[in-house]
Amino acid sequence: MPAFLDRLLSALRTPRADGSGFGPIPDAARRTATTPARPGWLAGCVLLLLLAAPAQAHKASDSYLMLAAHGEQVTGHWDIALRDLDEAIGLDADQDGQLTWGEVKARHGAIAAYALTRLGIEGGGRPCRLDGGQQTLERHTDGVYTSLPLTATCPAGTASLRLDYRLLFDLDRLHRGLARVSHDGSTESLVFSPEQPRQSVTERGSWQTAVEFARQGVIHIWTGYDHILFLLSLLLPAVLVWRDGGWQASAGWRPGVADTARVVTSFTLAHSITLSLAALGVVSLESRWVESTIAASVVLAAINNLYPVIRGRRWAVAFGFGLIHGFGFASVLAELALPRAQLVTALVSFNLGVELGQLAIVAAFLPLAYALRGSWLYRRLTVSAGSIAIIVLAGNWFVQRAFNLPGL
Repeated sequence: MPAFLDRLLSALRTPRADGSGFGPIPDAARRTATTPARPGWLAGCVLLLLLAAPAQAHKASDSYLMLAAHGEQVTGHWDIALRDLDEAIGLDADQDGQLTWGEVKARHGAIAAYALTRLGIEGGGRPCRLDGGQQTLERHTDGVYTSLPLTATCPAGTASLRLDYRLLFDLDRLHRGLARVSHDGSTESLVFSPEQPRQSVTERGSWQTAVEFARQGVIHIWTGYDHILFLLSLLLPAVLVWRDGGWQASAGWRPGVADTARVVTSFTLAHSITLSLAALGVVSLESRWVESTIAASVVLAAINNLYPVIRGRRWAVAFGFGLIHGFGFASVLAELALPRAQLVTALVSFNLGVELGQLAIVAAFLPLAYALRGSWLYRRLTVSAGSIAIIVLAGNWFVQRAFNLPGL
């Protein structure tokens, strides 16, 4: 029997203080226990997060819309991931799990029809006629995209432009349309979501750009299940100390708060460095390698909860792997290819949004973990069993990403 399974079964066999063993807590125990049902509640939150995490958990679904307005015309191209199109309209004709150029080319007409009915452009308050050209393939950091040339003819001119974007929102509420529109000598960046499918191309102030990218940063960390599980794996034992071969409750709140501050600060510093370097184009890493290493970091952080090789310096683990997570955060901004002046505002705001989202997670987790740290269910179920569940899920992600396999 694998050692970690033996450890899990051993943990589950370990009786509670009231001698009732693993199972529903008797009413008497609920009345007398110092923390009656809340440990299960926290464990439930961890399990809900694990269940909510998509089995594949790849980079978020995005498409890239690059447009430029000239006189009565808007021209550009629209890059859409083949994996998204395969899910939406089916590209894999022989169902062998591999897309060939022939299979994609045979569906060019269907791809154009599907995409063009989900994008509207208005110029001067009147609809523009939208046509698609001959598609090519483009490789982005997370895979191969079809690049659809676009030409919009706007009888009322392009002095004022309005875009209506509805691609994939009916299939994936987390999909985002990232657009760059050059208009009247300026370039604007837009992020389309189910909540904001229609937007006007107007010159935006720095404040508006900052708010939008900060919002996207919060969304990115809250929907980045691998980032959240890595952080939670590091924080689970923050309110405990390793003593006599097992986790015990820490004596007070100071050690837990200090350890959390070190972990969060190190993680923030590390991913801010690589997020900036990647977004500015200084360093570029292949997405598959980055995403695989991120999955591996989650596995290793969770294993360290079961066999704590690194106890007092988990901040160093947070810093080391935080450097890799930063490349994952940067993928959205790097792909958008913003103008340099706007990139600085977007970069700082996006990073700030990530930090705000991260701090919200810590603020929700830490007080509850501290209150429950002395309970058997927190130490055994939430920390031990929760870490095993994280290992299984993140291990699945690693296999998928490293070997480019479908979900197990």
